[in-house]
Amino acid sequence: MNKNSNSYQIIYSAIMVVLVGAVLALIYMNLKPKQDENIANDTRSQILGALHITAASDDEIPATYEKYVTQDLLVDHKGNVVDSAKNCAFTVNMKKNMKLAEAERQLPVLKCTLDDGSIKYVIPVYGAGLWGPIWGYVAVDADGSTIYGADFSHESETPGLGARITEDAFQDQFVAKKLYQDGEFKNVSVMKKGQKPTDGSDYVDAISGATITSRGVSTMMHQCLKAYDPFFKKLQSATE
Repeated sequence: MNKNSNSYQIIYSAIMVVLVGAVLALIYMNLKPKQDENIANDTRSQILGALHITAASDDEIPATYEKYVTQDLLVDHKGNVVDSAKNCAFTVNMKKNMKLAEAERQLPVLKCTLDDGSIKYVIPVYGAGLWGPIWGYVAVDADGSTIYGADFSHESETPGLGARITEDAFQDQFVAKKLYQDGEFKNVSVMKKGQKPTDGSDYVDAISGATITSRGVSTMMHQCLKAYDPFFKKLQSATE
């Protein structure tokens, strides 16, 4: 075949495209399990972060997670447990879940047992920041009312501003805040420093210069945690 002909050039290009595509597909298939495990470990690390627990090393994250997260639960909009299979809560896609009608949502709960025997319930939260999605995990005491810890993350918030939601200085403000006042669910609001909610609810200081991201965290907390109101009230009844 004439190597200078158009037919040769087309056939050669087609063969190269197929070969390169096959090589890339093979590389992707070989790397995907490791990528998936890295993503899972990042999620496990965030869940542990809400419990104020840090694995000794990256390799220890799965074992540390298994030690403290003792049960996965899925609850419905009435607070009833509908599934408790292993990883049923861990694998819920919160981005898709939040788009469903309230009665159709699967509400993930991770039941955790700490070294002192105390029980905590970790709840995933998902919302929108300034430039993209924000998400996190909120650990609630067995009383179903008090926040034990929080760990937030983001996709593309501004470094030094909105991205500071990942810092301990911001997250630690949520510790010991109350989700209920006089038996009624009240969001823990993120307020501009010097301001307070008018409904008497607990609050934390917003990040200076990151108004939209701070407001996004406040909205995320309300929209996600309010859905657990029936579940939290069941916990409260059990501890009374």
